[in-house]
Amino acid sequence: MSNDLGNLLGGLLGGGGAGGKGGHLLGALLTSLGGAGTHGAGSNPLGALLDTLKEGGLGEKTDSWVGKGANQEVSGPEVAQALPYQALDHVAQQAGVTPEEAADELARTLPQAVDKLTPAGEVPEGSLEDLIRQQS
Repeated sequence: MSNDLGNLLGGLLGGGGAGGKGGHLLGALLTSLGGAGTHGAGSNPLGALLDTLKEGGLGEKTDSWVGKGANQEVSGPEVAQALPYQALDHVAQQAGVTPEEAADELARTLPQAVDKLTPAGEVPEGSLEDLIRQQS
């Protein structure tokens, strides 16, 4: 399932190369944080991810990604500090990279992905897969 979500996110972020890799990492992270059952009707693990990042001290930055203004950049170490280590480690293992490399890639991917997934300036209702298909 996370592979399908990763493919969709990769397409949203510009297809192959870095967009594809970042999409797969982000898909795995969303699936990891969302837990089981996140792909049913009305599921949206994006809200859970944003809540996790806000609780980790990135509230101002995540708000900029969701809002309609400029996106604030985030660093790999900031992402690593804000995410539960188990989630980041799981994502890194799936991608075959170190947790630090995963955090750096997520730092490059998150602002653009969240911005594209929240076109109205708020986290939308409905499944993430449906939302991505609408944006692609």
